Amino acid sequence: MAAPKKGRGPSGGQGRPGRALALILIAMVALTGGMFWSGHVTPRLGIDLAGGTTITLKAKSEPGQENAVNETNMNTAVGIIDRRVNGLGVSEAEVQTQGREHIIVNIPKGTNEQQAREQVGTTAQLYFRPVLTVAGSEPTAPAPTPSAGSTPSAGASPSASASASAKDKGASSASPAASATTQGRAVPEALKKAPTPKATQSPGTPPVPSAPPGTAKLEQQFAALNCNDVKQRGTAGKSAKPTEPTVACGKNTIGQWEKYILGPAEVDGKDVDKARAAIDQRNGQWIVQMDFTEGGAKKFSKITSRLSQQQSPQNQFAIVLDGEVVSAPSVQTTLSASAEISGSFTQESAQDLGNILSYGALPLTFQEDSVTTVTAALGGEQLKAGLIAGAIGLALVVIYLLVYYRGLSLIAILSLIASAILTYTIMSLLGPAIGFALNLPAVCGAIVAIGITADSFIVYFERVRDEIREGRTLRPAVERAWPRARRTILVSDFVSFLAAAVLFLVTVGKVQGFAFTLGLTTLLDVVVVFLFTKPLMTLMARTKFFASGSSWSGLDPKRLGAQPPLRRPRRVTAAPTDPKEA
Repeated sequence: MAAPKKGRGPSGGQGRPGRALALILIAMVALTGGMFWSGHVTPRLGIDLAGGTTITLKAKSEPGQENAVNETNMNTAVGIIDRRVNGLGVSEAEVQTQGREHIIVNIPKGTNEQQAREQVGTTAQLYFRPVLTVAGSEPTAPAPTPSAGSTPSAGASPSASASASAKDKGASSASPAASATTQGRAVPEALKKAPTPKATQSPGTPPVPSAPPGTAKLEQQFAALNCNDVKQRGTAGKSAKPTEPTVACGKNTIGQWEKYILGPAEVDGKDVDKARAAIDQRNGQWIVQMDFTEGGAKKFSKITSRLSQQQSPQNQFAIVLDGEVVSAPSVQTTLSASAEISGSFTQESAQDLGNILSYGALPLTFQEDSVTTVTAALGGEQLKAGLIAGAIGLALVVIYLLVYYRGLSLIAILSLIASAILTYTIMSLLGPAIGFALNLPAVCGAIVAIGITADSFIVYFERVRDEIREGRTLRPAVERAWPRARRTILVSDFVSFLAAAVLFLVTVGKVQGFAFTLGLTTLLDVVVVFLFTKPLMTLMARTKFFASGSSWSGLDPKRLGAQPPLRRPRRVTAAPTDPKEA
């Protein structure tokens, strides 16, 4: 007689349910410990729950570039603004397009909120322009056009340093914007439109051309400009084309406003590869290090080569953002692939300038359409409402389990608690790790997940009850029901996860919070059912309370309408006595 084939052992580890429980308990303890160790004991909240600011920007096309507002440029602008804001360390800053010409920027309430708002509003293109003239902020009498051979005059500026590129190994010195108050000034070579007339000059003094056509108007604008006036300061240089000289305002190293005449832009923000704030190891001062693209390095080498041969202030180049001079270091040697800007920087000002240089070049200009601020009080009310809704939903599920499943509800409630602990700790850790923020749609996703998790328990419990109705005892019923329930749970959770993944990929903004939370809790449902609910059910089936079929266990065979097991009569075959028959 052939020996019976060995089948697979009971699925789910009938003999070793303690291992699975120990594994998930260790994971829960580790996640909880990591949460407390990181110092983030609560999930980070989004703007609608914690408060913050929503800024709506409207794209504007420059004259002659009416087709510039297109999908490509808008997506490029979104990426740059997003990197600029998040470069400040602002968590959960959200930047997205709305319609054809609007960008929505959501800045959560936090320590860098105001700083981020200022940089979001700074949306114009970034240019490097040579400094032609610099003076104090007050209006001045127009200076007479200097004759050939005159030399420029400017006040001294504090010195700083700029490192040469890899090509130029020697150190170079630079200085921030000088505070020059002299009214007499020469028309620089960058403004020259006509051949330089011959003139007698002192030995060793570089020739300075006479005024070309159109220079007188720029001189008048410069003389009348008052950079202390907010209105004048806000319009100075805003409408200038990159190929034209312009006037502009900017602050010097001691925080005083100055006015400039700037030449045409020779390098723009797109030529900067990256910039960062760093500490100069030589003197412990904050500096800004810049790296240029290959094309930008050539342009920067050309302009610094020319500027290094000029006298102050014409050896300075101005970093101009939104028509305002944010820095104007001087150059004393040729630079190319990389450079340093140094001066009286604080950590904050160095980081601001580095962030502007890295992410300042936008393909479009924008104006603020609206600014909406959600107070922390309003966000707190919405969070309270969401938590109340979640508590009501959880309470209804627990009441249903207690009434319908009685003792089995203990397993379901413990499983819900395990799922809640895993969800809470993971959300708390994901905040600092990947910038996840719990917003109102994410809370809704967590509430929906309560039903998904409870559904998995119900599927398994009903399979076990079906086995008991067929006349099996509890322990075999628990193990025979698991493979069938497992397939149903996996298919159900796969559909839920697939829906969450598609929703996350095709949507933007806060809806992604709902999709992310739904997908996360769906995955955790699989983990909890396999490593907690099933092993716990196996252990409970060994207890007298459940195994005896108590009426309060939820597994009473009589209440379930169990049928007595069908027993087939045994067929008795007599042993053959005749050897021939054998």
